[in-house]
Amino acid sequence: MGKYSILFFFLLAAMTIGSCQQKKGIPAQPELPAHLQGTINQNSPIVFDSIGVATFFQSHPELSKYQKEVTLIYRKYNFHTIWFDGNGVVEFGQSLYSKIRELDREGVAAVFPYQDQVAGIFETEIPNLLSNADTDLMLTSLFLFYAEKVYKGVDEKTSAALEWLLPRKELSYENLLDSIMLKPSLLDRDEKVLFRQYYKLREVLQKYRNIEKAGGWKPIVVDPKLKAYKPGDSCLAIRQIREHLYLTGDLQENSGSNRYDSEMMTAVRKYQSQNGKTIQNSITPALILEMNIPVGERIKKIIINMERCRWITPEVVNAKELVFVNIPSFKLVVFREGKNDFDSPVVVGKSMTKTVIFSGNMSHIVFSPYWVLPESIIRSEVKPGMAKNPNYLESHNMEWNGGQIRQKPGKRNSLGLVKFIFPNSNNIYLHDTPSKSLFARENRAFSHGCIRVAKPRDLAVNLLKDDPAWTPEKIDAAMNAGKENWYTLKQKIPVYIGYFTAYVDQQGAVNFYQDVYKRDEQLYEILVK
Repeated sequence: MGKYSILFFFLLAAMTIGSCQQKKGIPAQPELPAHLQGTINQNSPIVFDSIGVATFFQSHPELSKYQKEVTLIYRKYNFHTIWFDGNGVVEFGQSLYSKIRELDREGVAAVFPYQDQVAGIFETEIPNLLSNADTDLMLTSLFLFYAEKVYKGVDEKTSAALEWLLPRKELSYENLLDSIMLKPSLLDRDEKVLFRQYYKLREVLQKYRNIEKAGGWKPIVVDPKLKAYKPGDSCLAIRQIREHLYLTGDLQENSGSNRYDSEMMTAVRKYQSQNGKTIQNSITPALILEMNIPVGERIKKIIINMERCRWITPEVVNAKELVFVNIPSFKLVVFREGKNDFDSPVVVGKSMTKTVIFSGNMSHIVFSPYWVLPESIIRSEVKPGMAKNPNYLESHNMEWNGGQIRQKPGKRNSLGLVKFIFPNSNNIYLHDTPSKSLFARENRAFSHGCIRVAKPRDLAVNLLKDDPAWTPEKIDAAMNAGKENWYTLKQKIPVYIGYFTAYVDQQGAVNFYQDVYKRDEQLYEILVK
């Protein structure tokens, strides 16, 4: 019988079994997405007693967390072994074993609890003391261990405790095993299971580990009297800075020169851009301190953000339209079909009033908005001001309205001339601001939690560019009308507010940002434990 006839036979058998289950009142399995459909090895001649599952986990208690999932997998396949064919363990088993031995490449520090027994399955000089059934159960448990560490990451309860409220991706280990067995190359890279950014960071991790193995970079000696190095200056420190920029890839060649030339100036400006610094020709002591951060600390930051990538739904990058705000970079980006279509600096919440990490759907744009003051601001700022100045409300262009205090539309309004609403329980939105000077600062954590946009008019034009009712001229008129005007978007736009302190841009360069809310170290401690 040809291979296509065999495949047809198993498909027909699976359909028949599914039909019988429905007739008996057993709920049918929901149809899998195309990228998850596969066929776990059904040609195995080995069948084992279902009691063997419980016995296996009794003798391997450190794997007991996987017992329920393993039982479901084998029950689906009538307790046929998964990892054997006529020639022994299938080739995919060897691939999985290689991956487990290289977990550090994935930024994972964990060790499989029964590593020696797994080695006995694959290493000829080590005897395999497991039965065929236990070998199979061990390999299935090994896969679940790998999938948990690499594809899933820490559990949802832990990420929520770290104030990460973005929706976690859904992951079926059974479907994942099915899919990868059908196409083993997915074990190395599957952008339908892992957020694309993960693989970019994985490449950078290898690069920085190579730098570390070669000795890392030497600290740059800073003259305590230094104000800044400028183009044309010459000294030993400039040669050290040149070497650092060469190691990080910002400078293509290292001439070894002590002189701050134009080629080096271009590299300095690139480095500043990639590290959230003010772009300028001068090399300040603060920038040198940034360069003196040890390569080991950079590696930690990459690993931390690889973990955050495990939590993201990969489909995000395929959204037709998406507004993404990265808190540590103080930047907003509009993505269309996965490409950067617009960006703007932003101001986010200060440490006492952090901007929440979550998602929503933008539904309205409000031109010439009122600002209804939250009770916290009324209590902490307005009432004390009113106690000192009876004309406080009038002097701040405010008024009472139905028991609330609101600020009237206009250029003095704290929300500026436009706001963008994506309804949420945190009462966070994007808006304009009259305080434009804050956008020139490197650290832009100043708000009460909402996100101030440096280019709000351009953002409105970008989001409404396919709506003929809103030309740039009409947007300008509405923003300056002095009368509030709510517009309901024809299509809601997903908004993601994330927290990435290391991020690889579309040019392939890694960007490092300050851990503005001090969350990296806490996550790293969880990962290494």
